[in-house]
Amino acid sequence: MKILIVNTSEQTGGAAVAAHRLMQALNNNGVEAKMLVGIRQTDNDSVVSVSRWLHSLHFLWERWSIFCHQRLSRKNLFKIDIANAGSDITRLREFREADVIHLHWINQGMLSLQSLKKIFESGKPVVWTMHDMWELTAICHHAYECNRYESECHHCPYLQRSGSTDLAHRVFHRKQDVYGRAGRLHFVAVSNWLADCARRSTLIGRWPITTIPNSICIERFVPVERSAAREQLGIAECYVISFGAARIDDPIKGFEYLVNALRKLVEEGRFAASDVRLLLFGGIRRSDLLQEIPVPYTYLGYVQHEEKLSQIYSASNVTVSSSFYETFGQTLIEAQACGSIPVSFAGSGQADIIEHLQTGYLAERLSVDDLAKGIAWGLTADIPLQQLRKSVVKRYSESVIASQYQQLYQLVTQKS
Repeated sequence: MKILIVNTSEQTGGAAVAAHRLMQALNNNGVEAKMLVGIRQTDNDSVVSVSRWLHSLHFLWERWSIFCHQRLSRKNLFKIDIANAGSDITRLREFREADVIHLHWINQGMLSLQSLKKIFESGKPVVWTMHDMWELTAICHHAYECNRYESECHHCPYLQRSGSTDLAHRVFHRKQDVYGRAGRLHFVAVSNWLADCARRSTLIGRWPITTIPNSICIERFVPVERSAAREQLGIAECYVISFGAARIDDPIKGFEYLVNALRKLVEEGRFAASDVRLLLFGGIRRSDLLQEIPVPYTYLGYVQHEEKLSQIYSASNVTVSSSFYETFGQTLIEAQACGSIPVSFAGSGQADIIEHLQTGYLAERLSVDDLAKGIAWGLTADIPLQQLRKSVVKRYSESVIASQYQQLYQLVTQKS
C-alpha cells in the first residue's frame, strides 16, 4: 500500500512535525509512505515538493486577499485561511501512484478549495487528519468560544467586516459544496476533544471521524540524567520549569497565565524566585514579554533537534502548557518520555494525555490559581520516570500509531 501524506511544510509547525513523524513511523512499520509539501527543508528522498515559487505565489495571493478584505489591517492576518489559492496535486506522479491520499495541515497556499475538489473528484480514498479546527469551521483555526460552526458560520469575530453574509459565511458554503463532492473521505482527530467538536460541525459532522493521536519516536526522546542535563545547559541546581511552543507569544498559548502563576507562587512564598529557573524554547516576536517573568529564566530560541529537546525536558521538573486550547499537546508527551511532569489546563486535547495526579496535573481551565497549584505540586511530586515513559510508549509510540493508521487505510480502501 502506498500513502501520500500532504502537508504545507516539511518541518515547521506542530502539524508538520506530526506528519513527518507519521511518515517515518509508517515506513518503519512496513507501509510505503511519501510526503508532499509546499516547503521542503531536508534532502529526505521520501519528501517531495510542489513548485516552490508557485507555492509562494499562492501564499502571497491568499494573504493579500485577506489583507484587502480586512481593510488593510494585519489583525488576524494569519489566524484565518480562505483557501482561494493552491496547487493542483492531482497531476503529480506521486498522487497517481498513491493508494490513499492523507491530508494534514494544507493551508497558507498549499491547497485551495478548488484543489480539494479535484482531489475528492479523483475517486481516491482520502484520510484527513485535523491538527486544528479549520476543517470544521469556515475560515478559523481555533473557534475559541464561538460555536456557530455547529450550524452556519457568519458574524465572524475574526473579521473587520462581519455580518450575516460575511466572508466566513461565503467560505462556509463553498466548503459545504466541496465536501459534498467527496466520495471516500474519513476525518481523523488527534484528540477526543477535537473529535467531539468535529461531530458537532455542520460541515463535517456527517463524515466518519476517528481519534488517532500523534506519534513520537521513543528512541529519539531519551531521558538524560537530570543533573547532567542541567550542567550541559549551564543551569545550577534548583526547581526547573520548561515552556515551549512554535511561537511562545501566540495569544492562544497563554504565556501570561504561566507568568501570573509563577508570580503568585513567589508572592505567596511557596518558592523563592531564586529557587526556580524557567526554560523557554520556541519563536517569539514580542521579546518585551520576557521582562515580565518573575523568576530567573533562560531563553533557548527555536529548538528543533530531538537531542536538545530531550536535554531540556530531562532538566525540567515540570513542563507547562498553559494554552487556552490544545488539539493534542505534543510537548506534553515529549516531556513525559523524558521524565518531566506535565502541567496543563483541562478542557481540550491535553485531557487525553494527562492522567490527573498520576502522570501530570490538569488545572481548572484558565485558572491561574489552579495552574499555580499544579506547578507547585509537580515540582515536588515523586512520579517515577518509568511510569511517565511507559504511559507514552503504550499509547503514542510509532508502532502503535502506525498500526492504527494501517487499519484505517485498509478500511477506506476496502470501501471502494
